[in-house]
Amino acid sequence: MKKVVIIGSGFSGMSTASFMAQQGWEVVVLEKQSTPGGRGRVFSKDGFLFDMGPSWYWMPDVFERYFNSFGKKVSDYYDLIRLDPSYRVYYNDGPIDIPANYEELKKVFEDIELGSGNQLDLFLKEAAYKYQVGINKLVHKPGRKIAEFFDLDLAKGLFKLDVFTSMEKHVRKYFKHPKLIQLMEFPVLFLGALPADIPALYSLMNYADIKLGTWYPKGGMCNIADAMYKLALELGVKFQFNTDVTKIEVLNKRAKKVIASTRNNDNEISIEFDADVVVGSADYHFIETQLLDQENRSYTNEYWDKRVMAPSCLLYYIGLNKKLTNITHHSLFFDVDFNQHGHEIYTKPQWPSAPLFYVSATSVTDDTVAPNGCENLFFLIPIAAGLEGDDEKLREEYFDKIVARYEYFTGQEIKDAIVYKKSYGVSDFKKDYNAFKGNAYGLANTLMQTSILKPSLKSKKVSNLFYAGQLTVPGPGVPPSLISGEVVANEINKSYK
Repeated sequence: MKKVVIIGSGFSGMSTASFMAQQGWEVVVLEKQSTPGGRGRVFSKDGFLFDMGPSWYWMPDVFERYFNSFGKKVSDYYDLIRLDPSYRVYYNDGPIDIPANYEELKKVFEDIELGSGNQLDLFLKEAAYKYQVGINKLVHKPGRKIAEFFDLDLAKGLFKLDVFTSMEKHVRKYFKHPKLIQLMEFPVLFLGALPADIPALYSLMNYADIKLGTWYPKGGMCNIADAMYKLALELGVKFQFNTDVTKIEVLNKRAKKVIASTRNNDNEISIEFDADVVVGSADYHFIETQLLDQENRSYTNEYWDKRVMAPSCLLYYIGLNKKLTNITHHSLFFDVDFNQHGHEIYTKPQWPSAPLFYVSATSVTDDTVAPNGCENLFFLIPIAAGLEGDDEKLREEYFDKIVARYEYFTGQEIKDAIVYKKSYGVSDFKKDYNAFKGNAYGLANTLMQTSILKPSLKSKKVSNLFYAGQLTVPGPGVPPSLISGEVVANEINKSYK
């Protein structure tokens, strides 16, 4: 039986592991942390259960398709709740709820801009086409050669996909009011560039948002990682936790061993894993620059320095000793200049002067994530990757700023009700995930970093070394990470038939 060693047990790593095991491979996953899930890990403290990373559950069809691939259903592992409202957006002059019901949403649009309900129909008709083609065809391409795109359906629909039009121009064809423009542009904010630099293909995200809905897995987003872990175990995948990979040993352009260290009591032990194939689902840049000798690297330092990164973020996990009234599961605070913050992330990277921010209050939906009578809050400020000066003093300054705004708009004080607080930022992403420039969301999905223009899922120098995850195809996000594992497993199996 051929053996594959996978570095990292995030979503893409566990996806790769399960698809490889299904094909009859012996699979070993090496994980630096003590639990699976990568950025989708969870921690608990004083009765509060905090998802550490992803908090939006979009594209439920992708998750269903993943589990269906193994004869399972999502409902075999966790229960989904559709959120209504999907989320709330706070503007300077007050909040707007985004209802789950489409006809109600059209009325919201009409109240803001006359005629925009019909415009939304037209916009989403195009977005639906992009979603169907994008999810069923484009994201499943391995991105290794241009010939992959010599596809009749893709050729016919090339202009309908709006690959060469920006999101900024595309949205403004349909909507004029600043609030509606921000609503339609916000889903691409985390793709890694301003709407002016993101292809309008990604209006497929608006279809995912509005038509497919915003969901929540009962018990927390951690249940996705837990479900994937259980499935992998059922398929025979072996996991080694608290195992820090230190080197990929290459002989005659083939990866022969993966060398790692682990701790036994107070002793550090070096262990080796033989492999027929190695898959790096940890940070691509880290694997290239730290685990491979110079002659075995596909990309130079100059190449990496020129990559456009999606944002990092500053996170706060907050436990309150009281319940709040009239808040929603997801809240976006757009009460400050949307464009200014965007430019401070992408154009001239700097710590934001007046940041947009997002709050997840899972305890609004789920009474298992906080003690009785308490509230579980997760604050997120998107920031540029690679920023210096991420210290406790700076984190406190930003926390004070956003909490003041949160209290103002919700009309409720929270600062004196905080019984638990933990912050997480650029330095933590680097330490825990070896994240290139401390990024949180991978490589930006700009036109010049799409598909064959992304770092390749197969090493150019080491014949049996492959990659999965957010720095290669198809890109950042939980659903793309699930697809990434399937795509790389298919490529490996083609090579080893």
